Amino acid sequence: MELTKLQNGSDIRGIAITAEDKVKNLGTEEVQLIAQGILNWLADKGVERPFKIGIGHDSRLTGPELKTAMIGVFESAGCEVLDFGLATTPALFMATQFEEFACDAGIMLTASHLPFYFNGIKIFSQTGGAEKSDIAYILTHTEAGEKAVGSVKQADLLSRYAADLVEKIQRGSGSEQPLKGMKIVVDAGNGAGGYFADKVLAVLGADTNGSQFLEPDGNFPNHIPNPDNKEAMASIKQAVLDNQADLGVIFDTDVDRSAIVSKDGQMINRNNLIAVLSAIVLKEYPGSTIVTNSPTSDHLKRFIEEKGGKQYRYISGYRNVINKAIELNEEGIDCQLAIETSSHAAFKENYFLDDGAYVIAKVLMLLPKLKEEQRELTDLMAELEQPLETLEIRYTIAGEDYKEAGQKMIEKFRKELPQQTGFSENPENQEGVRFSVNDPYGKGWMLLRLSLHEPLLVMQVENDQTDQIQKQLPIFRKLLAQDSQIDLTKLDQQLNK
Repeated sequence: MELTKLQNGSDIRGIAITAEDKVKNLGTEEVQLIAQGILNWLADKGVERPFKIGIGHDSRLTGPELKTAMIGVFESAGCEVLDFGLATTPALFMATQFEEFACDAGIMLTASHLPFYFNGIKIFSQTGGAEKSDIAYILTHTEAGEKAVGSVKQADLLSRYAADLVEKIQRGSGSEQPLKGMKIVVDAGNGAGGYFADKVLAVLGADTNGSQFLEPDGNFPNHIPNPDNKEAMASIKQAVLDNQADLGVIFDTDVDRSAIVSKDGQMINRNNLIAVLSAIVLKEYPGSTIVTNSPTSDHLKRFIEEKGGKQYRYISGYRNVINKAIELNEEGIDCQLAIETSSHAAFKENYFLDDGAYVIAKVLMLLPKLKEEQRELTDLMAELEQPLETLEIRYTIAGEDYKEAGQKMIEKFRKELPQQTGFSENPENQEGVRFSVNDPYGKGWMLLRLSLHEPLLVMQVENDQTDQIQKQLPIFRKLLAQDSQIDLTKLDQQLNK
């Protein structure tokens, strides 16, 4: 197959195990070619040889095998290779920053929260994560170079990364053991985040009894390791309540995303997590701009503005959101946080790296102060109004021209939906089309956009009144039905409820 089909925005993903009607397209041969592409990319960037390359993997079943194949290419090209074994995506970036490692490239084998048969590759240089153009270069420049004698050495990156987090939390909280007397449970979803319980929380004084799914297991036997997944969040919520914990922490497989649960069981992810982190940032950096992706609530915009900040809604994709924040800073607009509703969050003070562990670190720095003031973490988002109804439907689009078909439908909605009473286009939007919804259909909003990487139209609807979204669906269906490429099965199922 063409390697270019493995590109997934700013990283690489493919089927590493043939399963569930999926045919393997990312095996040892493919990653060997990709490894050669990485070498050519580093040379093109002007990095001096011999390259120093760090590589690690999450708990996926094929991680060790694919890593070994890549290491073979690097070693035979004369590279100094550091084999970090089990690692996390943020740690692999920090391997390019920590002086004792100083890698020219950090390579992480992961496919985030996707099913067990997937795997993928995320790539970092000393200046940050690979961009879409970098991945395109790597996948199209796979010719082999001259042979040389390299070396391979095993190294412990996770312990070094954990120690760095501990130091930052101690410094930020002003205490050696700021979590003493607190019970915090971790759900690692059998990914790579289990280290956080013993190497971070326990060192800071927390009781972590009741933590679950800390052991790496690429079969993901308990739940999808995804802070944006309802079942995963319900699992950590139950663990918090059962153990009477002060806080629950959940990570995705490679720990570039996280979410939290308060001691009373409130789920702090999506808009709620953006609100909490925005409140923290705006206290530290008054007037800052928060960059988010497009499917955030109208209530969040008001929340940020009432805290003295500004929201900049941008297109989905964590690299898109991060790059927009970097661009705004270059234009002289102070932007300290870039965050998606999927829980990808990146702070300017932390290299604009989407780092789930650092998100938790920012919260942990604040916990002792909140306790001293007899306040709760949920107080930070108390002023964020919650919608009474939410709905998301993903419509499959048939045909190779799915992007064109999807865009035509978005334009149809843009033109025709405002002809219906109660719908008006919201101009503060840069992805798909967004509408404000009012009487006779309650009060809320609707967004229709194309998925970044899949043949899908994504519709997200929120309302502040009950039984209003169901009234809107026949209007949406009438428009969508005008294109037979769009599968309305999920919408019809919702209509028949």
